Amino acid sequence: MRDRLALFAAALWWGAITAICGLAAPLLFRYLPSTALAGVMAARLFTALLWVAMGCGVILLLILKVSIVQKRDERALTTLMAVLAGMLFALLIEFVAAPHIRMHEQLPMWHGVGVALFLLQWLCAGAVLWRLGARRESL
Repeated sequence: MRDRLALFAAALWWGAITAICGLAAPLLFRYLPSTALAGVMAARLFTALLWVAMGCGVILLLILKVSIVQKRDERALTTLMAVLAGMLFALLIEFVAAPHIRMHEQLPMWHGVGVALFLLQWLCAGAVLWRLGARRESL
């Protein structure tokens, strides 16, 4: 049961980043009448994505902690580090990059930082999903 929940949480996290950053946000800027409106809507989606990342991350941390403690699984420890890194990137987006973007402070630079952090978070969530999918029976 735990292995399925962990895999589901990782898939939800990675899928949410993929759907929002790869599809929804670009479509907002393409089809909404103003970039200001698109920016406001994208910011709300990104805040929702933070909550998805935190929720899925906590579930994954709890499950991986049990696996590390009970089975002394080193693979679970490296997966746990990827979860922590992904959660850190999500927090940095919301509380470091996003405020600068909202205030239009050096917008191109901070937008680039935000995109890079989303890419890093996406890679972390993907690595977690890949590792959990490859060795479901080990959890």
